[in-house]
Amino acid sequence: MCLGIPGQIVDISNLTQHQAVVDVAGVRRSVHVGLLLDDDNRGLEIGDWVLVHVGFAMSKMDDEEAERTLELVRELGAAFDDELIQLRESTPT
Repeated sequence: MCLGIPGQIVDISNLTQHQAVVDVAGVRRSVHVGLLLDDDNRGLEIGDWVLVHVGFAMSKMDDEEAERTLELVRELGAAFDDELIQLRESTPT
C-alpha cells in the first residue's frame, strides 16, 4: 500500500528542478514540488507541510491538518510502518 504522508519542507534544494527536501516522521527525502509552485517557482517555504505520495508533493497542508493526518496514518499501524521502512530504504537526499 502506498500512502500519502505529511512531510515538512526543511530545504528547497533546487527550484530549477522543482526539488525540495521534506522530513517525514524523521526521514528526510527529496521530493518533486513542481505541482505546488506557481509560474515563477514560488509558493512554498521552509516549514510548509505537504502531502507526499510516491516522491511528489501533491498538496499543501496547514499545521493542524498535517498533525490530524499523521495521527490517522499512525493508527494504520503496519501500513504506516511499512511506508516508513520503504522511505528509509529509498535513495536518501
